[in-house]
Amino acid sequence: MKLKLLPTLLVAGLVLTACDQKPAANNAAATPTATPTAAAPTVNKADAIAVVNGQYISKAALEELEKEIATRSHGQTFPKEKLVEELIQRELLIQDATQKKLDQSPEFVARLTDAKKALLSQTDLQNFIAANPVTDAEVKAEYDTKVAAEKGVEFKARHILVKTEAEAKKIIADLDKGGDFKKLADKLSLDGKEAQNGGDLGWFLAAQMVAPFSDAVAALENGKYTKTPVQTQFGFHVIMREESRPQTPPALDAVKDQLTPFLQRQKIETMLKGLRTAAKVEVLIPLTEAKPVAAPVPATIESVEPTAAEPAAEPTK
Repeated sequence: MKLKLLPTLLVAGLVLTACDQKPAANNAAATPTATPTAAAPTVNKADAIAVVNGQYISKAALEELEKEIATRSHGQTFPKEKLVEELIQRELLIQDATQKKLDQSPEFVARLTDAKKALLSQTDLQNFIAANPVTDAEVKAEYDTKVAAEKGVEFKARHILVKTEAEAKKIIADLDKGGDFKKLADKLSLDGKEAQNGGDLGWFLAAQMVAPFSDAVAALENGKYTKTPVQTQFGFHVIMREESRPQTPPALDAVKDQLTPFLQRQKIETMLKGLRTAAKVEVLIPLTEAKPVAAPVPATIESVEPTAAEPAAEPTK
């Protein structure tokens, strides 16, 4: 398989961190008024995978690229020589751009500033999450109040789906005469999947079905069927409720991976609200577009005054 190299210069800030540079004069601030930033760590030859015009590319850069590739290609790996060549190409382009002083252009400085702001906001969130991790106790408390405390009911039911109300009424009449629900479902139901097993729907929660269907199931007693057809967007149903039972909540371990990011988002939202409350913020633009004001319509044609360019017509004699 041929490796498709990643687009070089993906984002200015990301590219600059991909290839660790030796401190050099051409890595100075882009403009005289630019805020000084920390210099990139010096790369020793022992920690490098290649050298390009005297600039070392670190082993760490290769490891980061391998992770990047694995994430984008869902775990697929590529020959190491292809990845090394990608880093060399990036370094060559960086050196060429620096020699042409493209890093001092207003466009580059603006994009670099935007990239820095995005990275800073992401880093601040990551720092907050690291300092305020979701604890097992918090997950357990959320589970107890939102999952384990849920008092739902599960139903086990069968149904027969037909096109018309008249067909559904005839099936109900057959059932009233002692007809076998399973056999009628296998013979008449349009629901191909359930028509092969007597219309069996298995166990489900009411919320998993459309409202008219779930309402009908909830209103039935165990072992009873609907005496009138139930209409949904799929057609007309005859439903038999076989059993019901209290909903069994999933185990804590089964939902922990879903609860943890939810609790993380809650912590972040609380932090952001605190920052917003403490800050002095003034919005300087309208947040809704003003609707254009329609010109008033004259009540009658006679009320329109003639303009200078179009004098009023003289009355005919």
